[in-house]
Amino acid sequence: MAYSLSAQGGSVALPPEFLEFYLPLHRAVAQEQRACVTRRRATLRSAREGSLPEYRVAGAAATAGWRIQLPAWCRDQRNQMTGPADDAELVVKMLNSGAPGVMLDLEDSMVDVFEATMKGVENIVAALHGTLTYQDRKRGKVVGIEPSDTVIWNRVRGLHLEQPGIVPGESTPASLFDLASIAFRVDPDLLRHPLCIYIPKSEAAEEADWWREALQSVAERLGWERHAIKCMALVESHPIAFQLEEFVHRLRDHLLGLNLGRWDYMASLAEFTLRDPEWLLPDRNTIPHDVAFFQNLRLMLPQLCHRHGMLAIGGMTALYPSREDPALNARALSVLENDKKNEANAGMDGAWTGHPDQNAVAVAQFPVPNQLGRFDPGADLHPDLRPVPHGVGVKSAEGTRAAIRTVIRYRKGVLDGFGASLLDGYMEDLATDRIYRVMVAQRILHGMHARDEIACWFDVELERLLPTATSSADAQRYRDARRIGEDLIDSCC
Repeated sequence: MAYSLSAQGGSVALPPEFLEFYLPLHRAVAQEQRACVTRRRATLRSAREGSLPEYRVAGAAATAGWRIQLPAWCRDQRNQMTGPADDAELVVKMLNSGAPGVMLDLEDSMVDVFEATMKGVENIVAALHGTLTYQDRKRGKVVGIEPSDTVIWNRVRGLHLEQPGIVPGESTPASLFDLASIAFRVDPDLLRHPLCIYIPKSEAAEEADWWREALQSVAERLGWERHAIKCMALVESHPIAFQLEEFVHRLRDHLLGLNLGRWDYMASLAEFTLRDPEWLLPDRNTIPHDVAFFQNLRLMLPQLCHRHGMLAIGGMTALYPSREDPALNARALSVLENDKKNEANAGMDGAWTGHPDQNAVAVAQFPVPNQLGRFDPGADLHPDLRPVPHGVGVKSAEGTRAAIRTVIRYRKGVLDGFGASLLDGYMEDLATDRIYRVMVAQRILHGMHARDEIACWFDVELERLLPTATSSADAQRYRDARRIGEDLIDSCC
């Protein structure tokens, strides 16, 4: 199926049969997507005015003893390797890594441009069909996907994003477009397991209704059983953490588990507590993995999931192994082992990694195949989700400057077409960018740094980076990245 951008105002040329399939879906759910975004803005505005999210009483049906029947094909998800879907070589390597699960990402680890999205969709469909290959230049041969039981998950873009150029005169939900684009092209007879979607960045229980409608409408228009598409959902916003039992109940016919997306969760928590001086974040890499605002949620999540027969999956360890630096490699794998061991001890069934060398270490930390039997019927599902991080980490000017430098380099990577970049041994994507932007904004708002001081440091860090530019155009992208990064911080303030 050919997709292309036309020359007329960035509109998209799509096959008539896809549009015939898609437009009724758009008409059914686009208005509610916009309503969800409006409610999100109101929730954040209320928080900035002092009314922070609190636990909401779930309905009796949601809190009852209902359980899903977890399918055999996904009972072992001790590691879900993740990476951008538009990189065919990485996709094949992840699928050949031996990881029980692989999450192919159309969201935070990719740039949000149409060409990248459609390359990602193309790779996802080929991976699901088992036909994706890449040219291995070192070995001089074509490498394909080896047969395995690895479950392929596909993260679509979040409800906050829209895709222009598809529907004449208006934008369409990016979430719906990604889901429909994959499902429309998939041959169900070639799938080893049902089509599986990862839902990102939900912020309210009611958003589960939108996803349920979208999943069922896509399936029904394709002639599939209405509950055919399965999913997992990320817990990566502060408000949704207070509404999880209602959320999972509304999506129970599709949902197989929850994942604690902790870096985006930290960014969201900081956004909602931005104006509270008690919540001035320490330098990011001095915050321990078991800090209370993570650990309380990390302990609650498996109890909630296991009560209803669902998997609980932990987050990403950002420090990456290195085949060129033995010392860094040893440190990265040691950090990974301790991090995943903590998640396993909290009751998680698995976690995320981003590099094939991390798989064996991650998998070894979790019981086979999962810990579904580990839950306490009387466990507290309403822990304190805002324990103030007093005495945690350090808050330093060096940390602020490091954040500024990372923001510039990450934004430069985006301008170069990369949604994730390996920086100083850490794999950084949009979540890191969000954390650092909010962290710097906090430090301005609460008087740790003057606004002029931040501007000066942006200038200094830019000058340090410019000598690495490979051309005048490359240098201009650094300057543009510096401007964009500083503007985004100003918008937080």
